[in-house]
Amino acid sequence: MLDPKLLREVVVRIIRKAELEDVDKIVTPAAMGIHISTAVSLMTDIPLVVIRKRQYGLEGEVSLSQVTGYSENEMYMNDVHTEDRVLLLDDVLSTGGTLRGITQALEEVGADVADVVAVIKKVGGDNHMDDYDVKTLINVDVVDGEVVVLDEYGDG
Repeated sequence: MLDPKLLREVVVRIIRKAELEDVDKIVTPAAMGIHISTAVSLMTDIPLVVIRKRQYGLEGEVSLSQVTGYSENEMYMNDVHTEDRVLLLDDVLSTGGTLRGITQALEEVGADVADVVAVIKKVGGDNHMDDYDVKTLINVDVVDGEVVVLDEYGDG
């Protein structure tokens, strides 16, 4: 269950933390980032682009590879163009594979990535994002099957 009060607090913190100046679009991967990104879009009036796990053959569709510690998949993006300034937003940064694949695709189409934000960062894994400083709201670790909060204010 997603408590509306918690969602509202997460969205407010994202809006305070993210670089939103002159952002044209919010970009998020399906499926877990959608609810957070939709709420941010509603609060900021910035259009939302969802990167899908299914190909629809739409005009201008861009394929990208998602390689995580858990799986390898193709994902598909539309409606992001050269010189679009975007906020990349996701729920969890774990291995960095999803966000790396998306940033590479955004660079290939010539978009300007204004900022990258993940609500939760799982520490202890290889989640380095090369050219991007991912801002997070909370950093956690999993110890003996239990989630341990390491930093309530995240990175960035």
